[in-house]
Amino acid sequence: MQELLERNVPLTFTDSLFKLFVVKPLGMAELMELPVASLSGGELQRLSILVCLGTPASVYLIDEPSAGLDCEQRVLVAKVIKRWIVSHLKRTCFIIEHDSLMMSALADRMILFEGRPGIETWAHSPRSVGDAFNNFLQTLNVTFRRDPTNYRPRINKENSVKDREQKRAGQYYLLDVDDEPEDDANNGKGAKQNGYNH
Repeated sequence: MQELLERNVPLTFTDSLFKLFVVKPLGMAELMELPVASLSGGELQRLSILVCLGTPASVYLIDEPSAGLDCEQRVLVAKVIKRWIVSHLKRTCFIIEHDSLMMSALADRMILFEGRPGIETWAHSPRSVGDAFNNFLQTLNVTFRRDPTNYRPRINKENSVKDREQKRAGQYYLLDVDDEPEDDANNGKGAKQNGYNH
């Protein structure tokens, strides 16, 4: 792996800020001696992100950075991307992502697409994260809130007190941290299991 990085991403070894903001938090230093073919899916994904971030560009386009990463790594990678591209390089980055945890940790603005799969689609103008999530979740009739301990987006149980309150208020995506445990209005029925796609 070191040879690949020396050839393609010299910043890995020459730029102290790149080491501090990208290499170290991605945990790549301990993988340097390993051959690329021996890396796991998550390690390959982090390597790909490192190569992308170490490539000079005016605008970055990253497709599904969450692929192969666990929940903690997704939040970490989101912070690395934001810190390096937006805060340090002052560049624009477009992320194509379907994971709500990654989106909520990464986005400053979101673009929603609507239409019929494989037939037609149109894009809305960029909007705030809360507005975009709210509009999207409203079409699914599903409400989200942030978990009070780990701040991850969490689906409310259908017809629970929180679900009904948020729907009445038109807040399908609640950015504020919830302080109270969820009261299940379904007499112990489990949370809604079906996921969503955009």
